[in-house]
Amino acid sequence: MFVRLFYTLRKYGIPVSTRELIDLNHAVAAGLVFANQEEFYQLARTIMVKDERFFDKFDRAIQDYFQGIATFDLDQLLHQVQQLPKSWFDLELLEKNLTTEQRDALQKAGSLQELMKMLEQRLREQHKKHQGGNKMIGTGGTSPFGAYGDHPQGVRIGGPSRKRSAVKVWEQRKYRNLDTEQQLASRHMQMALRRLRQFARQGAAEELDIDATIQATAQQGILNVQLRPERRNRVKVLMLFDVGGSMDAHIRQCEQLFSAAKNEFKSLEYFYFHNCLYDYVWKDNQRRQATRINTLDLFNTYARDYRVIVVGDASMAPYEVTSVGGSVEYMNDEAGQVWLQRLAQHFDKTAWLNPEQQNYWQYTYSIGLIKQIFDDHMYPMTLNGIEDMTRYLAR
Repeated sequence: MFVRLFYTLRKYGIPVSTRELIDLNHAVAAGLVFANQEEFYQLARTIMVKDERFFDKFDRAIQDYFQGIATFDLDQLLHQVQQLPKSWFDLELLEKNLTTEQRDALQKAGSLQELMKMLEQRLREQHKKHQGGNKMIGTGGTSPFGAYGDHPQGVRIGGPSRKRSAVKVWEQRKYRNLDTEQQLASRHMQMALRRLRQFARQGAAEELDIDATIQATAQQGILNVQLRPERRNRVKVLMLFDVGGSMDAHIRQCEQLFSAAKNEFKSLEYFYFHNCLYDYVWKDNQRRQATRINTLDLFNTYARDYRVIVVGDASMAPYEVTSVGGSVEYMNDEAGQVWLQRLAQHFDKTAWLNPEQQNYWQYTYSIGLIKQIFDDHMYPMTLNGIEDMTRYLAR
């Protein structure tokens, strides 16, 4: 049972195995869901999807599975819709607003499959702009395809949401960019950082060990409670955040990353710097002068086994990296690259996480300099980038 669902998920690029298929069959056989499509959707997603990145693909696959839209090449339809002239959707007429009775009187397609067939047919037939009509793709009418019109069941193309009755919107999908390169919410960052966890049981024996308690009780014939140390993530993380200047454009992403890291790592230390690392860093931006510490003291305080993540766009004048006195704030006695090299040499693993779009890196000379100092361990602040970084730091 559900073999077709299994292959549908595979077709959409979701990594499922026969183990998940067997688990789903067992769950349904046990009566966890019965004759309820929404409950089955939740159950299937829980069992078959192991990574939040694939939620969007799962939604499309399950829609395919239930409604049979796989008979259409949706990517081809989307491409055709995107090629329609934008002038066809100019708001030149008053928006159409029907009464409830008029809306109810309009013919509905009956199913998403039929609606897609109708759209496919219209794309073949239509060769000019339509406004105020009831059939073709256009604006201000009662056609199921277009914008600014009124229809209880249609496909919105080329306009904003008004009555929220469209069954499909080509311009947007809720999870369209979640799979790979979108700027991430804190929850998604936390899931990506989770790869850096390395658990070990440390500290005092305060947690009940059920298996050992059962075994000891069976051997002695009386209750013999066994305790063990709590299982903790033994990875220690030091984060250095660039603040101010060009980093103001990335404040939201950095706040999300910081929140995710605080939730994920108990042994987390953090400090701030501006543009490039020099001879001091600080803990509180509001009390910058009072909370700063010498960078050498930073090296002496935190051992080599700390995993270091430097967060910054690495975008600055080259002399801020290469020259004595290059800091924009004061006359530093040693070049920024000297301090970056000391950082990389002191700690076993260091990485630079860059919120700047990766396709712009080649145009900024200072990014290339810092990337070289970090032995190319500079990563974009995207889902793939954070996962690549944590894989390197965890080795």
